[in-house]
Amino acid sequence: MTANRAPIARSEMADLLTDAAQSVAGILTTEYPTAINRSYLHPVLGALSAGPQAACELNDRLEDFVADEPLPSTPAGLFTLASYASALGWLTESLAELTTSVDQICTRVGIPTQPQDSPSSSTAKRNSESDLTFSTAELAAIHTAAEAAGLPPGDYIEVLSESLLAASRITDACMEISSGLLEDAAYVLDEATDHVRIGDGPNGLPTLVRSLLARMETAE
Repeated sequence: MTANRAPIARSEMADLLTDAAQSVAGILTTEYPTAINRSYLHPVLGALSAGPQAACELNDRLEDFVADEPLPSTPAGLFTLASYASALGWLTESLAELTTSVDQICTRVGIPTQPQDSPSSSTAKRNSESDLTFSTAELAAIHTAAEAAGLPPGDYIEVLSESLLAASRITDACMEISSGLLEDAAYVLDEATDHVRIGDGPNGLPTLVRSLLARMETAE
């Protein structure tokens, strides 16, 4: 017979959410050394390297939280569980999207390119310089980085743009997840959470759950 565990204090539940928020935010501050011939991947490599480990740590903490019987059953406990599970699911989905984007970039640059002095490369160079405005120093840096990567300048700009876009998406996701967890942690810590109305419409749901529902409605 499994002994009943003591009810988890609100402060412990708030700490669980706060620690998760810090782990998610930490993904965005991770630096990863980038080879000079892969400089176009620099914007995403930090998150790509730190994200899976953070997700695993969050998953382990969630398993610890629900490992013993009985499962959280108080309003505050259920609120915490819903918030944490939503954060983990959102982070996992966002990291999968990031991985797909990086795979697409790698596949693209893996296709043999024309020599730098070929007509197609020259056209790409002209297009990249005429469509976008760069300073002389920026153009020199782009040409140097493109040459190191073995890519025409136009192609380099395109894959770098894709990398920056992917980095922007994972940054937005991590910031929203982290801030939502912190909001929910503050709510759990408040005395009012003894009377959380988790079944009383959207207002009784954790921040991240409400955000996910809003995203689903927008997608529809």
